[in-house]
Amino acid sequence: MRILIVEDSKRLQTYLRKGLRLAGCAVDVAGDGEEGLWLALENDYDVVILDLMLPKLDGISVLRQLRQGERKTHVLILTAKDAVPDRVHGLEQGADDYLVKPFAFEELLARVQALARRKYGKKNTRIDIGGLIVDTVRRVAARGDEILDLRPREYALLELLAFRQGELVTRTDIERHIYDELAEPASNVVDSAICLLRKKIDVLGAPSLIQTRRGLGYVLEGPRA
Repeated sequence: MRILIVEDSKRLQTYLRKGLRLAGCAVDVAGDGEEGLWLALENDYDVVILDLMLPKLDGISVLRQLRQGERKTHVLILTAKDAVPDRVHGLEQGADDYLVKPFAFEELLARVQALARRKYGKKNTRIDIGGLIVDTVRRVAARGDEILDLRPREYALLELLAFRQGELVTRTDIERHIYDELAEPASNVVDSAICLLRKKIDVLGAPSLIQTRRGLGYVLEGPRA
């Protein structure tokens, strides 16, 4: 997942960025509303975590301009404003979810995951690809009772491919949603990551679940009958 945090507290920025990166997310951070709005309009984020009380441009104004620009990015408001009218107002302006400070990081991550599933039209938290189960709540992949040993970024790559099961996912899509910075044009970082992931998820002797579309990208799909 690629996440944008729009928050002016340096301490909270660091806390959220560290936690989300450890969970395998690519994270951008903006410290004021103007920068946050520009980043949200220029990039394709899975979720924007948006504070309301921001310098230069408040969170509600950021949200309004995002929706006026017809951006469908899912927005989670994260704020100390806990009155019911504040929550209702935020949701009425186009927010998808609302979380009040202080909060437990586990709850924030669960809400972010739920919004990402909604973006890709996945209501079921478990995705089955030819016997490979991707559990988007526990953030693990398994075959039967065996949980596969995936690093956070490897899981994030698998989850992205699973969310778009059967669809072409380009190298650029992978770079933007998995890595904080785009790789150099000649870099093989994505190819290497796919190769390592194949070794961990494929069954020995069976065709790979990840098919390469040379010059285009990758497709994750179960074995054909």
